[in-house]
Amino acid sequence: MTFPSSITRRALVCAVLASTSVWAQAQSIVMSSTTSTEQSGLFTHLLPAFKKVSGLDVKVVALGTGQALDMARRGDADVLFVHDKVAEDKFVAEGFGIQRFPVMYNDFVLIGPKSDPAGLKGHDIVAALAKLSAGNAAFISRGDKSGTHAAELRFWKAANLSDQKGSGYKECGCGMGPALNMAASAGAYVMADRATWLNFKNRADLAILVEGDKRLFNQYGVMVVNPAKHAHVKQADAQKFVDWITSAAGQGVIADYKIGGEQLFFPNAGK
Repeated sequence: MTFPSSITRRALVCAVLASTSVWAQAQSIVMSSTTSTEQSGLFTHLLPAFKKVSGLDVKVVALGTGQALDMARRGDADVLFVHDKVAEDKFVAEGFGIQRFPVMYNDFVLIGPKSDPAGLKGHDIVAALAKLSAGNAAFISRGDKSGTHAAELRFWKAANLSDQKGSGYKECGCGMGPALNMAASAGAYVMADRATWLNFKNRADLAILVEGDKRLFNQYGVMVVNPAKHAHVKQADAQKFVDWITSAAGQGVIADYKIGGEQLFFPNAGK
């Protein structure tokens, strides 16, 4: 019986390790997503359920939606899960995404001190921003090209106040959690998605003051990055995630995610 030499054995070990590394790499995809889906705790609830049925790990990079789209444009992600429909449709029209699918929705809310010194409380986001501007009230904007920031800018525009936000307006260039922390520390107003707010622990004296305006609707979409732009994209595995999250099973997992008995996201794939 002939035994392999030490050199041959080392070569075999290297080959096995290399093939194992390639196999392990093939068992995961990279998802570029928003801070709201990550900081709300949704992925901690959602992704283990997906792995159980697919065997795939999902490596999430949580950014503002604008940055998440830019990451995918560079080919650094396989799948996108974000919440700025106008920007998402543009991403697909430019050929960077194959097709956009609606997944779920919730809403934006305007948060501020419980005492509401600027008198914003109500159900009209445009009227609230007009009061905020007129009173030069402290307001923390994410200022990071996120889906939340894009929505906020739409509301300022609707109020004809794009260039007149008041002297209390400050941009942090940060994610939703840090923006809420800054508002809590400064007693300032801030716009947030409801899910991140519900999962936020450092509320201090903050409370929801403006909600219920239909303009505060917050839709999320998912899409596979187009391999025609970046050949290394794991299209088949990314499509497995899209197919699952828009299926009855995936939609059910989304609906089941609650904090304190309150549902954070409402599935609406195919609607």
